[in-house]
Amino acid sequence: MVRNPTVHGNFYPGSKNILTEELGKYIPVVENKKKVIGLVSPHAGYIFSGGCAGKGFAAVEVPDIVIVLGVNHYGYGHPFAVDGHDSWKTPLGEAEVHKELREKLVKDSEIFGIDSNASIKEHSLEVQVPFIQYRNPEAKILPITVAGGDVQRLMTAGKELAALIKENKDDVLMVASTDMSHYISVDRAREKDKKAIDKILQLDPEGLYNTVLMERISMCGAASTTIMLSAALELGAKKAEIIDYTNSGTVMGDYSRVVAYLSMIVY
Repeated sequence: MVRNPTVHGNFYPGSKNILTEELGKYIPVVENKKKVIGLVSPHAGYIFSGGCAGKGFAAVEVPDIVIVLGVNHYGYGHPFAVDGHDSWKTPLGEAEVHKELREKLVKDSEIFGIDSNASIKEHSLEVQVPFIQYRNPEAKILPITVAGGDVQRLMTAGKELAALIKENKDDVLMVASTDMSHYISVDRAREKDKKAIDKILQLDPEGLYNTVLMERISMCGAASTTIMLSAALELGAKKAEIIDYTNSGTVMGDYSRVVAYLSMIVY
């Protein structure tokens, strides 16, 4: 069962040649790529956030297994939905889903369940796949759609992912897909987002999630990022680093009502 693309030609080019050319522009050449545990990556249309996402993917080694933690924007399905498709199709071809990891995660989990409906329209996952394919055409993916929930369940979900990764003999990269503040002035966005970014820099997943809630920061992937940080701590992460932070105003020229974008690495 193949998951066909739903936002190609809208969020990103529907043509293989044009998409390949654009990704080549968005992903700069970086000689000393870091081996990281987690990557925070934005998921807007490439014209807005492609450069930010590209800098993040350029900075890291992309191994043969990538777990992508997306946002449930549409409210479909299981709140911690592990995708049930065999592969995800994009204009660059099919990215195979890692079935063995999926089965083991769900079998051992109190949190995750297999559900293909949750991700059927989800752009937060889909837009990450071409970046992964461009950097490593052989990579297998494990897309997970996260609806949010109690912070302790998010922390537990992260620990379950960490246990899965520890048992796997191959390297695994986690990608937490999120945009930052939505539809506020650029100054207000920077002020609010700094509070969330500081918690990521501190490797504080609970602090991140609670700060986003208390400060009403419209970071749509706060739950996904909390899970990634929780897992990263279990896997021995010592540091987080900002790669890029930008906003839609740089494209639209309107800084009164922006969406902000962030690339960070955790290692």
